[in-house]
Amino acid sequence: MKKKTVKHIREMKGREKIVMLTAYDASMAGLLDGCGIDILLVGDSLGMVVLGYESTVPVTMEEMLHHVAAVRRGSPNALVIADMPFGSFQVSPEQAVENGIRFMKEGGCDGVKVEGGGEVCATVRALVRAGVPVMGHLGVTPQTAGLLGGYGVQGRTPEVARGMLADAARLVEAGVFSLVLECIPEELARVITGRVAVPTLGIGAGIHCDGQVLVTNDLLGLFDRFTPHFVRKYLELAPMIREAVSGFRNDVRAGSFPGPEHSFSSDTDFSDLAGED
Repeated sequence: MKKKTVKHIREMKGREKIVMLTAYDASMAGLLDGCGIDILLVGDSLGMVVLGYESTVPVTMEEMLHHVAAVRRGSPNALVIADMPFGSFQVSPEQAVENGIRFMKEGGCDGVKVEGGGEVCATVRALVRAGVPVMGHLGVTPQTAGLLGGYGVQGRTPEVARGMLADAARLVEAGVFSLVLECIPEELARVITGRVAVPTLGIGAGIHCDGQVLVTNDLLGLFDRFTPHFVRKYLELAPMIREAVSGFRNDVRAGSFPGPEHSFSSDTDFSDLAGED
């Protein structure tokens, strides 16, 4: 497999569906990379599925950098994108550039993702001028879900839909190389995908996007606190893990693990050591 680049992803629009999944550690990144996944997103969703936070808001730059570097080490071929966490780009474009460069230098990623519409265009321009590729994100933006009234579908009214279409155009003009469309009506996603020159990646946005993204923990059935409507679980790993761990606990308590096949032997007679202090 060849290393994916931003240029490769842009050229896939209209030619081949793009596949993106989240990753938070080297071992999972290696598995996903080996399956030919195009983009690995180190999402700030790690706050909820890995770090135990109630939302993505508490996630820090240092936490993100730690996980981005791990994913990079495990993924030689996929395009690795880092979510810019809440508070890392909102203060000023200069702050965003400083943190974007840290992601590239310290985390080794190939680009960053920034949530927001027209209000982040100056930030996108500054990042791109500094040499940091940017993926945009419209629709439900988890970092500011409170302002949107929660995690409900966005863009259902003509007014909001027109605003989102305008924001998509502004972000492309500002320099994003792709756009995540989250929880918007399927027809609106089709219109945006047809209007913009960059690939769109849908999550709860229907079939017409140029590609799809899911949280890997959702896809595998690892995160079972809740299941979003748009998720298809390809496995139910959480109950399988509970069964395996319970089996280990029971075997240890019963004395049936470890068995002879899991232990080491020696020709040396250690019986004389038994009485020594």
